[in-house]
Amino acid sequence: MRYVIDPPALPSLPVTGREDRFPVRRIFCVGRNYAEHAREMGASVDNAAPMFFCKPADAVVTDGADLPYPQATLDLHHEVEMVVALKAGGTNLDAAQAAATIFGYGVGLDLTRRDLQAIAKAKSHPWDVAKGFDHSAPVSALRVAGEVSIGPDTELSLEVNGTLRQRGHLGEMVHSVTDIIRALSTLFELKPGDLIFTGTPAGVAALQRGDRFHAALQGIATLDGRVI
Repeated sequence: MRYVIDPPALPSLPVTGREDRFPVRRIFCVGRNYAEHAREMGASVDNAAPMFFCKPADAVVTDGADLPYPQATLDLHHEVEMVVALKAGGTNLDAAQAAATIFGYGVGLDLTRRDLQAIAKAKSHPWDVAKGFDHSAPVSALRVAGEVSIGPDTELSLEVNGTLRQRGHLGEMVHSVTDIIRALSTLFELKPGDLIFTGTPAGVAALQRGDRFHAALQGIATLDGRVI
């Protein structure tokens, strides 16, 4: 097939222990999935249903690349999250079908232009420009699900310049991974290549130019980077 312009490159993530890469199709994110984080943001948790938003696939930053400080903000915030990669999809999935879609896990940062988000909230506008900007989704290499074990005691953490900023455990999530996938499948037809950011624990704060960060999903994945 010929195109009138060159097609864009396909975003992808490395997979630990493999030469083949994981192609990224879409990025879904869950908001307010840790009660303490919701409280620090002055928000409440909806126990009945996850709250979703999206980022563009080409927002991923990986392979140790530097993170450019984004334009149009003076208040860039970090939100460390477990990332789930899908190898299958579908609609209206049950719990078993949802679990079977998982390819692997990683750790990432849901970066937020907090000042723009605050303006949007005050005007009851969508958050798109605060969440879905260029380079807003740094993600580690993925670990294949069958090669690792995760549970409620698995720790999620972020250090900035050697100082601990965020720490939580997966058991603190309001909505589990399978519940998130099930809920998403009632709104979208999920497909292989989709990524899901599953929410952040308390402790979100600003990043500055020159900061170095180290994110970890205990025993599974790490992500190191530098803001330039």
